[in-house]
Amino acid sequence: MVLKKKKEIQVDAFFLDHRQLEKLQRFSKAEEQNLASLLLHCAQLSNGIQQIQCIKQIMPLVKTMDQMSACNPMAKACFDILGEVYFSLGAKNPLKKVLASSLNSLPEEFMAMALKSFVCCLREELKTTDIYLYRKVLDNLACCMEDFSLGRASVKNLFEEVLQFLQKSLLGIREENRKNHGNCIVQTQLMHDLLIAIKVSMTIVQKLQENIQGSLWKHNESFVWQSMCSLLRSSTNFLMDATLLQTVQTTSGLAVILFTKAMYEPAEELPSLVSDLLLGSMKHAGVPSWFVSICGSLCTEELPDSVLLFLCHGALAMLEWKNGSMCENGEKLLLDIASVLLSLSSELKDSSMATSLARVLAIWTNSALAALVSGSPNLKIKLNGNSDIIGKLLEYIYTHWEHPLDAVRHQTKLIFKNLLQIHRNTITGCNERSDPFFARLMKHLLSLEWHVKGKYASLGCLVECVGTENILQLDRTIPVQILDVMNDQSLAPYASDLLETMFTNHKAHFTLSVQESTWIDQWHDIWVSPLLVILCEGNHDQTTYIIDYYLPKLLKCSPDSLSYMIRILQASADANLGSRNTRGALGALMACLRTARAHGHLELSNIMSNGLISTECIKQGLVHQHNQVCIDALGLLCETHRSTEIVSMEEMQLIQFFMMYNLNNQSPSVRQQICSLLRKLFCRIQESSQVLYKLEQNKTKQGLLEDSTKRHPLGILQQYKVFMSSVCDRLFEVLFPGSSHSTRFSVLTILGSIAEIFSVPKGQAQVFQLDQEIDSTRVRTLIQCFASTFEEVKALAFGLLMKLRDVAFNLQDSESVDLLFQAAVDLSTSTKPYDCVTASYLLNFLVYHKGLQHICLRRWVKHNPQIDENTSVSTVEKNTLAVLKLLLVNVEEEIFQAKKSLLQAAASFPMYGRVHCITGALQQLPFNNLTLVPEWKEMVARLILMSYKLSAVVSPVVQSSSPEGLIPMDSDSESAGRLQMILHEIQPQDTNDYFLQAKILQEHCKVESEKLADHRPMENICTEMRGKERQTCDVTAQMVLVCCWRSMKEVSLLLGTLCKLLPSQAAPEPSDGLITVEQVKSIGDYFKHHLLQSRHRGAFELAYAGFVQLTEMLSRCNSESLRKMPEQWLSCVLEEIKSCDPSSTLCATRRSAGIPFYIQALLASEPKKSKTDLLKMAMKELISLATPLNESSSVIPQVHALNILRALFRDTRLGENIMPYVADGLQAAILGFMSPVWAVRNSSTLLFSALITRIFGVKRGKDENSKKNRMTGREFFSRFPSLYPFLLKQLEVVTNTLNSEAEELKIHPSLFLLLLILGRLYPSPMDGTYSALSMAPFVPFVIRCGHSPVYLSREMSGRALVPFVTVNEVPHTVLSLLERLPDSTSPCIRQNNIHGTLLQVFHLLQSYLESKQLVSSDFQQGLDDIITCIGTKLWLAERSNPCLVTRAACLDVLVLLSTHLGKCQKQGP
Repeated sequence: MVLKKKKEIQVDAFFLDHRQLEKLQRFSKAEEQNLASLLLHCAQLSNGIQQIQCIKQIMPLVKTMDQMSACNPMAKACFDILGEVYFSLGAKNPLKKVLASSLNSLPEEFMAMALKSFVCCLREELKTTDIYLYRKVLDNLACCMEDFSLGRASVKNLFEEVLQFLQKSLLGIREENRKNHGNCIVQTQLMHDLLIAIKVSMTIVQKLQENIQGSLWKHNESFVWQSMCSLLRSSTNFLMDATLLQTVQTTSGLAVILFTKAMYEPAEELPSLVSDLLLGSMKHAGVPSWFVSICGSLCTEELPDSVLLFLCHGALAMLEWKNGSMCENGEKLLLDIASVLLSLSSELKDSSMATSLARVLAIWTNSALAALVSGSPNLKIKLNGNSDIIGKLLEYIYTHWEHPLDAVRHQTKLIFKNLLQIHRNTITGCNERSDPFFARLMKHLLSLEWHVKGKYASLGCLVECVGTENILQLDRTIPVQILDVMNDQSLAPYASDLLETMFTNHKAHFTLSVQESTWIDQWHDIWVSPLLVILCEGNHDQTTYIIDYYLPKLLKCSPDSLSYMIRILQASADANLGSRNTRGALGALMACLRTARAHGHLELSNIMSNGLISTECIKQGLVHQHNQVCIDALGLLCETHRSTEIVSMEEMQLIQFFMMYNLNNQSPSVRQQICSLLRKLFCRIQESSQVLYKLEQNKTKQGLLEDSTKRHPLGILQQYKVFMSSVCDRLFEVLFPGSSHSTRFSVLTILGSIAEIFSVPKGQAQVFQLDQEIDSTRVRTLIQCFASTFEEVKALAFGLLMKLRDVAFNLQDSESVDLLFQAAVDLSTSTKPYDCVTASYLLNFLVYHKGLQHICLRRWVKHNPQIDENTSVSTVEKNTLAVLKLLLVNVEEEIFQAKKSLLQAAASFPMYGRVHCITGALQQLPFNNLTLVPEWKEMVARLILMSYKLSAVVSPVVQSSSPEGLIPMDSDSESAGRLQMILHEIQPQDTNDYFLQAKILQEHCKVESEKLADHRPMENICTEMRGKERQTCDVTAQMVLVCCWRSMKEVSLLLGTLCKLLPSQAAPEPSDGLITVEQVKSIGDYFKHHLLQSRHRGAFELAYAGFVQLTEMLSRCNSESLRKMPEQWLSCVLEEIKSCDPSSTLCATRRSAGIPFYIQALLASEPKKSKTDLLKMAMKELISLATPLNESSSVIPQVHALNILRALFRDTRLGENIMPYVADGLQAAILGFMSPVWAVRNSSTLLFSALITRIFGVKRGKDENSKKNRMTGREFFSRFPSLYPFLLKQLEVVTNTLNSEAEELKIHPSLFLLLLILGRLYPSPMDGTYSALSMAPFVPFVIRCGHSPVYLSREMSGRALVPFVTVNEVPHTVLSLLERLPDSTSPCIRQNNIHGTLLQVFHLLQSYLESKQLVSSDFQQGLDDIITCIGTKLWLAERSNPCLVTRAACLDVLVLLSTHLGKCQKQGP
């Protein structure tokens, strides 16, 4: 509803040098305006927008000049300057486009002069020799060729020079890129320059065909021919160079085909040449020698898959497929490209390549559609829906329609849509709706489960071909089925899109075919009535998603249906008010009205005045016991289609009524929605008030007021002001000390929105100002919110006070500020962790006070009068520097004392609070605009040094092998011995006896007091320790640990903040920036040391947070030594892991502690669009370590590798870049599970769990057998083809251990994992016969797994068998299983085998009977055979079978069959 303000367009102005200005001044005339004076005036303007207006006046002025002026020196000088200005402007500067547009209308008589000037300027541009300035020249060439006649003529005149420059730029940029290997920033810039150079080359060859046509240029001596050969050679080299960015290679593929097309004769043979290239069947005899010499690498080598893909793209994009211009060779090429692309689909698994392949396949379908228009009958047969190519494309679609990449899913939908059109074109003249291909597709799609997301988009495309009515004839309950699916948010968008397609198509069908108006009732029965039932009685999630996704689309299609909804719901609203769990008719009514008003389908004032809905009805909704009904009722009042709609008096009263009861809602999501809706209301008030102010200023426009607003604008504005004032009163009324967190959150969020929306812009009247409602009591109330234990409340209060800080400080006297500062300093050293957060917010607020230095800081920090005298220094900078000095002095003193007694520090002055306040102060400081640079340099150096000192004191604890149990609380000899071992390990800096026994610290102890006092400068004594009353406190191991790990956490965040805030200042010399390269390197070494050695999770997790900030800064740093550090660190740590050095300090327990975090940070910081070389290198090493070829003496490297892989596969930032390694990771996990070492098995289990989540998605329900986190067998093995032979081999090994004849229990460790994976697969009726991966080899092994002595393994084997048996093989497989069951007279009856077989029979039959397949006569015959066969095994369900488990399993099969037969009898023959 609330529209964003349009950003002001920024236009950079151009400036002329002294020489150009002098030239214009020489020709300009003061008494009259000529071209020179106009240009001079334009150049003197500093505003780009004004210059645009000035340039637009040039052409009208030129057109008034006579023909004699065409030879005038003044005109020549002006065109020279215009040319220089044009080529000096950036490509994206609007001035450039305006100038080109103006010059396009240049009179003919001036064209020659202007062309001469532009040619001269372009010639100078082409003389550029600096490689890093090539981009500017290339941009200018691109602009000249883009809708600029003068520019194109200039390029045409200098065609040979342009070709020469392009050759030079392509070769030069590539060589420069080679020299800068490893410099990601420079290489990325050069890659984009190279991309532009290739694109410009293609543009010039395409648009200046006449310059390269004819016979003269095709001689070997011709310069143009030589240039074209050079461009083709460079493009071929780029295409084959895998080190370049993929976009460069893709564009090179386009260029190769385009340049070959321009040079190759006869043109009719070009498709055959491209076909031979793609199929690898090039015969040099029929190919021109020049092509072999230039593109030899394409002719002689077996082309990489990526090169084949790019060539296919080039052929599809650059060759003409319309109007039958490709002839028979072209049709063959089209089919060859399809076969090549489909073969690549099983090879290219990299995310970027998979996306490109999907996009190229979509382009192929477009080309096929174009070719079919005038194609031969043979082509129509080859592209018919029943052909092999279309079948394979459908297989590709079914495999990729649930691909994790959104881009692939989108392209898959386009491919399917185009395939339907291709088939339609091949059956022109036939009845589409009765076509067997469409009928078969429809049947298969409807038989799919509704959890398959690809089903929705495909059905939507099919609806457009066959119509909704045809689909509903198969099953009238489809709309209800789809609505039932919408309780799952992941499916709701897909379901709503399908429903929209269906009901829109259905309405169009009725409109065209039914003359009477009665069809609307039938349409309502199908599409609206089920919706109303669910809105009244459905669960919360389902109704919410239907309202969000479905209802707006339904109302958009049929706005008149709203009256039908209101009428139906009003009739039952009084009787069906709903409950805490259901909306009822009242809730459904509120939801429909809210949606309709938000989308502009109704006016609230109209329906209230017409009596369709009463105020009391809305009030009932506002206080309904169902939260979402309250939200919908509030949304009805707040959301409107127009953001300037006047807020009526009734709406204001209802809002006040709502706020009486709902500010204390306990649900976080409801609170967020309340605050969001009220924000929309305040925006309406603010924007409509601006309209009212304008109306008041211009009385003549009073008639523009809405009919509903008969009051005077000033009256409405006054009502707005009173309403907003009453809202603020209500909010502050409930914001009292002790108010609940939910109330505080709601109130502070709403007040923050008011302060932001009603801020006063200069020169604009404002209907309401929050600062006028603030008094000293309310300021104190807001400050007291800092004491909340919830940080989000502190943050909201701080944000609000910052908006009101001028008023807040004016209402606070010096004594109050002093007390607040004193409290902040005291809290910064509290032993309660949340107190230091309060202190940080207080200090961050107080540093904005102008008088802070004089009021309280002088007593703490030595005064520097020079800083006060420097008026250019901002208040925030001065105060922050002083506060940091104070905190730093105190924390340095506390570190000094902690060295003597860590226990004393943990109990009395934990240091982490001070450091937290320092970090908080730094984070809000504008480091790009500092004045006191020398002081800040010193401060940064001291902060880094302090961090290292504090870390040295506390790190022995968190790096201990037992950080949680440092101090035993008993004195038995075993504990004492263990304690001595820990002490020897960590070698604490303090030497007192606090570690030797449980200790009660008494601060009034004279000895301790004297010891503390001896080492403390009197002028900087912390008041916390100086003025405390005498007290005693027990020191526990937990207190010491909390003090230490929190201190480590704050140090890490502080160092990370320093690196994050100061990346641009990093420099080799201290004088050049606030932080030096050496300091950054030392911080990196610090993080490396602590991440690799800390044992406590809290310590290394937060060290990781700081380290991530550092690595992100390093990846974009200009310093080469810094930029290469992540690669060096990664190599070092991988080498240390591999070395198995006994002296290594790496932690092999605690899931490798901080090592996975360390490697995660290094890999995740790589630029997203880079080649991810670090990731590739690390994964290669880790996979090899995780799957050792021989049983080495040490398994520690393998454990580390498994733990690191687990962390990497769980890291969402690595995204699809990690997917190519999933198969190898899964193999490592399964093989590791067979290790005799427990540590390896444990780590393998964790890795396996992470991989299952990565492959199948996050499990969102409790049902272990749900199909939501599954995929079809063919889809699984298509994505991970290497797992096919691996799982098959492992399954064979596992089943060989299941010796049913032996009495002893033999269980292979991998059995459970294999069945767990196979059980996640499910069969699909869409599985075709075009995949090379047959499921049949798995069947006998999975059947044998059913003989396992473990109950769970047998059950899992029953589920795992289902995806490997195709639909038509189910009867045969079930029969063979039943025949294996023993008779009651058999001598050897093994109940485990019987149970496993019965479970497999049950799951096979259940899957088929529930799959909504239209049962064929063949299956009916098979079902009869199954029933006959199971009749011979009925003894298994009788008392003669002593095993209750197998008896129950047999009964389950019988119940399943009898239930199915009962349904068949009811439905009739």
